[in-house]
Amino acid sequence: MTSQTPILTRPLLLRCVSIVACAVGFYLPLAVIPMFTAAEGSHSGAGLANGALLLATVAAELATPRLLSRIGYRRALTLGLLLLGAPALVLLASPSFATILAVNATRGVGFAITVTAGGALTAALIPQERRGEGLAFVGLVAGVPALLALPLGPWAVGHWGYEAVFVLTAAVPLLAIATVPGLPGRDPAADGEHGVASSLRNGRLMRPAVIFAASASAAGVLVTYLPLAVAGLAGWVVPAALFLQPAASTLGRWFAGRLGDRRGQTRLLVPGVALSVLGMAAMAGTGSTVLVVAGATAFGVGFGVLQNATLSLMYARVPAAGYGAVSALWNAAYDVGMGAGAIAVGFLVAGFGFGPAFLMTAASMLPALVLARRESEPELARSPAVQGEPCPVPA
Repeated sequence: MTSQTPILTRPLLLRCVSIVACAVGFYLPLAVIPMFTAAEGSHSGAGLANGALLLATVAAELATPRLLSRIGYRRALTLGLLLLGAPALVLLASPSFATILAVNATRGVGFAITVTAGGALTAALIPQERRGEGLAFVGLVAGVPALLALPLGPWAVGHWGYEAVFVLTAAVPLLAIATVPGLPGRDPAADGEHGVASSLRNGRLMRPAVIFAASASAAGVLVTYLPLAVAGLAGWVVPAALFLQPAASTLGRWFAGRLGDRRGQTRLLVPGVALSVLGMAAMAGTGSTVLVVAGATAFGVGFGVLQNATLSLMYARVPAAGYGAVSALWNAAYDVGMGAGAIAVGFLVAGFGFGPAFLMTAASMLPALVLARRESEPELARSPAVQGEPCPVPA
């Protein structure tokens, strides 16, 4: 009997430190910044604040592979963690809307560099035949702090104030910089054939990216507007929903990683999109505690399944030289979706209210369900090595 190639190596465990720090730096203020902005301005301004974060992230993600070829993994991670954390301290001195937008945009650049450089490095550290399971483990490492940090933000504001949240947002990524020198220092291979520009023209990569972006748009709506939409319900509903959504996402991602390596990643796409649609539609019942909590949970499972399935599928469709471009493209899909959802629904809320805006968000994901069904057809998944079908796993 042949033993499995181990996933938990020392470099991967060390890399987990910056994964946790990045998750905390991103998620802790994610629901807080819209609250902070709404206290200073309008609901549409709350959406623009997170939209600035996410759209700046997208622009920087697409440029990060070129940055990696110049400065390498360690310097890129250091720069990313610095830009993700330090700007939050500016909000202690200046709470103006213009400052909020500038801080969030700068933090978006830092987040982009951190997740793109780190994602490419992480993929290289995971055995190819256990990629889905390895990415699920990494998702668990990122998911647990997100699970705690996302609801902790609004709770901490109520108990300690906005200042404490901003200090923690800065401190955690900055402290993690101390671990970066111990990571592998090799640079990604430079290969124009597998760059971001060519990836954007590659349908085998763009289809999973578009499917995931559709679900991510609903995630942007959830974290930005759910605290405002259910303000009339009991005080525990928002923390509970913001806890259950990432908890369910983490479990869904783990399930997808275990199953996808054995059964094929494409088979998970339709269930993932369907759960995302149903969950978002349920949350349109903003006056019902049961619908809001159940909807956040169902959406979380679907979102987690799509996170792991689409990323594993995209890595399986390129050689190692393309890992940086895949990391950039997948993370850009994540953030374009979240940013577009946050911005667009801000205007829908102003015209129609929260419930109808949430229903329209659910309806906007239906074309992704059709695309997911097409992607899972046999002719689009012929080759396990190229199309992301299950690679043989040693017994």
